[in-house]
Amino acid sequence: MTTPLRSDFDASGLRVLARNSKDAGQARRLLALAMIYEGRPRTEAAKTGGVTLQIVRDWVVRFNARGPSGLINGQGPGQPSLLNDAQRAALAAVVESGPAPAVHGIVRWRLVDLCHWVWETFRISISPQTMSRELRAMDYRKLSVRPRHHGQAEGAIALFKRVSPAWWSRSRATRASTRAA
Repeated sequence: MTTPLRSDFDASGLRVLARNSKDAGQARRLLALAMIYEGRPRTEAAKTGGVTLQIVRDWVVRFNARGPSGLINGQGPGQPSLLNDAQRAALAAVVESGPAPAVHGIVRWRLVDLCHWVWETFRISISPQTMSRELRAMDYRKLSVRPRHHGQAEGAIALFKRVSPAWWSRSRATRASTRAA
């Protein structure tokens, strides 16, 4: 038994919709359904659409349920996220607080370090690429400051900076004039 088409459309209306459609797949499906409205066999509509009879039946069911917009292929849901909201919140707290060198053995978080932390904490194996996507979805970027030793004093760097002698900064003409004088 074949599934009947909706009665609120006709062949000429579907052909107009197919002509105005921006989606090539939807236009092809609309033209195949227009052939069915004209009374042609579904096998002919399947040949025109380049599909099998079962797929034409699926198009009819989608068209009857949602109209012409049901013939547009939507985006698939994709792989579900490995981390739930509570785990993401814990990850965000760890990223915000930064690593403790004595506890974590590192001075800044890398993706592999965060993957290792997720494994130790939640027993979830996650790749660095997936971790990067998760962090980007949480509005974190790969910006990091240069690591600083936790025991470094504020003014310690200034003591080790080299200060050039004054005669290096003068031009050759100035040095030559001071020697001649």
